[in-house]
Amino acid sequence: MIRIVPAEEPDTFAASVRTPGLCAIAEMVGETPVRSSGKRHTKIAEKRENIPFDKFPSYWTRALDDLMKAYSRICAYSCFKIHTVTGGRSVDHMVPKSKAWDKVYEWSNYRLACTRLNARKSNYEDVLDPFDIQDGWFHLELVGFQVVPNPDLEDPIRLSVEQTIERLGLNEFCRERAERAEDYWARDVTLKILTAESPFVARELRRQGRLLLKDK
Repeated sequence: MIRIVPAEEPDTFAASVRTPGLCAIAEMVGETPVRSSGKRHTKIAEKRENIPFDKFPSYWTRALDDLMKAYSRICAYSCFKIHTVTGGRSVDHMVPKSKAWDKVYEWSNYRLACTRLNARKSNYEDVLDPFDIQDGWFHLELVGFQVVPNPDLEDPIRLSVEQTIERLGLNEFCRERAERAEDYWARDVTLKILTAESPFVARELRRQGRLLLKDK
């Protein structure tokens, strides 16, 4: 994983996601907010925090195009570009929907993720936030292309890195990382393309002095 700089909230987000989402939440606890259009939701809970996480309307999917653009189509967890033919795109709620109703429709809580890793993260809270990690916490071992913690990290951070690697199954993608690096070394792809397709691999090749001479 690499650190991701949070993108600014799009101008259209409030109208397309936040407002209808909060309106739906209000209706699901029996309130009658002003609704100009759309389906009205029936009451299912007495308090907002008691709404089942799987009952929130998926208005967050309306933000997918903006997330793909804002984060260059890169999955926040695998650090591979999301391709429509190889893996679906999805919105991950960094703070799970089951933990905070007030973050369900907030741009700042969204991470662009491929569906595979979004499912692995699920409602677990032991995955480091890509917005909070520092570059250099995750290293790439260039023999087996496994992701490993920086050996110089202090124990609490190192353990969190290890838990993140384990939870997300990041070392199931060793072959894919090796293929990206080998394509670059064979000059089948440029550094620019490698960076666009697999920024973690590109960063680690640079850090470890393994770039081609022309790119150093």
